Amino acid sequence: MNTRGDRAIDGLHMLPFRGLRYVPERVGSLAAVTSPPYDVVVRPDGLHHLESADPYNIVRLILPQAATATARHEQAAETLDRWLAEGVLAPDPEPALYVYEQRKGGILQRGIIGALALSSPEEGIVLPHEDVMPHVVADRTDLMRTTGANLEPLLFTYRSDGPANGASAVIDRVIQERPLLATTTEDGFSHRLWSVTDPVDLAEIATDLNRQQALIADGHHRWATYLRLRDERPEPGAWSYGLVLLIDTARYPLQVRAIHRLLNRLPVADALTALDGLFRIREIDGPLPDALRALAEATDEGNAYLLAGDGRFHLVDRPDAALLARTVPADRPDAWRRLDATVLHAALLDHIWRIPDSPEEITYIHDTEAAVVQAERRGGTAVLMHPVREDVVRDLARQGVTMPRKSTSFGPKPATGLVLRSLNVD
Repeated sequence: MNTRGDRAIDGLHMLPFRGLRYVPERVGSLAAVTSPPYDVVVRPDGLHHLESADPYNIVRLILPQAATATARHEQAAETLDRWLAEGVLAPDPEPALYVYEQRKGGILQRGIIGALALSSPEEGIVLPHEDVMPHVVADRTDLMRTTGANLEPLLFTYRSDGPANGASAVIDRVIQERPLLATTTEDGFSHRLWSVTDPVDLAEIATDLNRQQALIADGHHRWATYLRLRDERPEPGAWSYGLVLLIDTARYPLQVRAIHRLLNRLPVADALTALDGLFRIREIDGPLPDALRALAEATDEGNAYLLAGDGRFHLVDRPDAALLARTVPADRPDAWRRLDATVLHAALLDHIWRIPDSPEEITYIHDTEAAVVQAERRGGTAVLMHPVREDVVRDLARQGVTMPRKSTSFGPKPATGLVLRSLNVD
């Protein structure tokens, strides 16, 4: 059993909190003030679109615009304080856990939003599966420290035994009630939110989650931020917890997508020339969905990538065995050594193309079409990836093995702006 202070920790410990939420009468619509997570809003036109959707769009807090990092973070803090003072945002009257639902067509996801007790990877309670980029952690840390708020819920998963008991039973009961809010965002997802304040329900959730272990599905950099800020304040308190959405994937399986790489300064022709003789290279007819199907078929046989940026698609697969033997670290499990992201970074980026993993050289893009368009605009190379299965991710995480950064994109991701957590509200 692990301990922190005078509290025993067997598993997940989630506290109710007074959520900060938009006051509907003060904004154009709830849909107009929401945003995808900060790292999904990668294109300037996407940022400008969100900013123009409503003067109170949450993007002004998660991605403030100013000349310097310090100015950006101070601007976000001032904006948050002003919105609270003006009654645009207001805390709920009592602490609660929140049941959150997302639905679109055949996709249904339900989970619980709350303040989760922070734990290091060594404790084995929250399992990371990806490495992080120090400059991103530093930026998010400064933003969170300056605003004194958790602006976005991280996406975590756990797997129950399946039957509808514990937290699942509470969710099933709560969704029969009238929600606190309901809205549909422009991506077609409907969102509903309920509060859970009944002591019996909260106790049932707590007992269930205390037996569980969570996987970080989305939010590694923000979780690292939580831990860094907790270490700055070792005394127990609000900074010992972080805002997360917990999804039971035994009941609500997530989608797992790839995150693509945009090599800003490497033209496609140069990329292919360097790979000649080390990979099989074939030009694939489009459109993009057909090329992606060819990529999926190739990954059944081994490592494969789809390169784009010159108006065509190039399938790169069947890497030279000797190349892998001398470039991929041998001190990791076979499942890690076979990952497309592992081979991409160890063999292609580090050894063949010799591209440093810096923001100037590599942009990480979730949207496949956006990656291709940006590569064509910049004269660079989009490296399109095939997603990793969730069971592979979870198995590696349980072994304490992290995947290369930005290896997976779990979803659907929670909308940012429906509920925030202030670290200064009791």
